[in-house]
Amino acid sequence: MKRSWLVGVTGLALSALAVVPAQAEMRVGVVNYSKLMQESPQYKAVQDALRGEFAGKQRELTAQQTALKSKQEKLEKDGATMTAEQRTKSEKELRDGNRDYSQKVSDFQEEATARQNEELSRLQSALIAEVQSFALSQKYDLVLADGVIYTSPALDITAAVQASLQARAASSPGAAPAPAATPKPAAPVSK
Repeated sequence: MKRSWLVGVTGLALSALAVVPAQAEMRVGVVNYSKLMQESPQYKAVQDALRGEFAGKQRELTAQQTALKSKQEKLEKDGATMTAEQRTKSEKELRDGNRDYSQKVSDFQEEATARQNEELSRLQSALIAEVQSFALSQKYDLVLADGVIYTSPALDITAAVQASLQARAASSPGAAPAPAATPKPAAPVSK
């Protein structure tokens, strides 16, 4: 049932494209959105900014981990010569330190993931706006993104949009592309 519905909708969309007047040449482009995202200078800038933002906390966690490891080694080395009270105290400090470290790592990962998602969401919006702006300026009628099963390389405009992103990044380093004006929906066809 679902497949026949999809085939029907696809057929309807293709037949609607066939109705376009013969004089109007339809421009169709395909964007490899994953490639566009990963190779854009804006993506690299976001990754660098996030790395810089969390570098201090990462160093702090690494130092805490090193200190705990050294306490563990000291306890293993000197444990036999310690009094029962000293050994119990050292073991408790080590357990508390490991618990604190685990909580800090968990908090760090949660915060880093949330920030990364926030920045990537912002970047995705900017990249979509850039593709829309490019499509409008180059007079494309239809631009498809990932999810296309096959496309001729002649339709792939990823490199051209990538060049546009590179140019924008070069003109304003570190800035994400400015959102383009959202295209207005087509007017309904009257009979």
